[in-house]
Amino acid sequence: MLLSRHQVLARRERDPERLDRSAYLLLSRIDAQGPMSIGELAEAFGLDTSTVNRQTAALLRCGLAERVADPDGGMARKLRITGEGGRRLTGDREVNRSCLARVVADWSPEEVRGLEEVLLRLNRSAEALEGRHWPRPEPDGTCGT
Repeated sequence: MLLSRHQVLARRERDPERLDRSAYLLLSRIDAQGPMSIGELAEAFGLDTSTVNRQTAALLRCGLAERVADPDGGMARKLRITGEGGRRLTGDREVNRSCLARVVADWSPEEVRGLEEVLLRLNRSAEALEGRHWPRPEPDGTCGT
C-alpha cells in the first residue's frame, strides 16, 4: 500500500499529463496482448462491460486508443494504442521505474533481483486465484501467462 501511495503522489507531483490508473491499466494490457475488444478487456479485468466501455471511451476521446477492425477477422471492433497512447504509456512506465529506483536505491543488486522474483511469484499466485493471467514475456523471450 505504501508503494502504491508513493507512486500516486509521484504521479500528481510530476506531470498533469500522466495517465490515470484505469488508462494506464487498459493501455498496458492492450500493449501486452495486442488489439482487444471491450468484451475481452472486461473479461481480462473482471469488470462489467459498461465500466470498460466508459473507460475506453475516455481513451478514444483523448486520442490514446483507436478502434480498428479485428485483425483475426472477427465481427467486434478492437482497440489499439495510438502513437500518442504509446508515448504516454512509455513515459508513465519510466516515471514508475524511476520512483521504484529511488525506493530501492540503497539495496544491493541481489536484493533487487530477489524482490523482482518474489513480486513475480506474488503476481502469478494472485492471477492464478482469479483465473486471470497477465501476458508477460518469459525469460526465454516467449509470451506466457
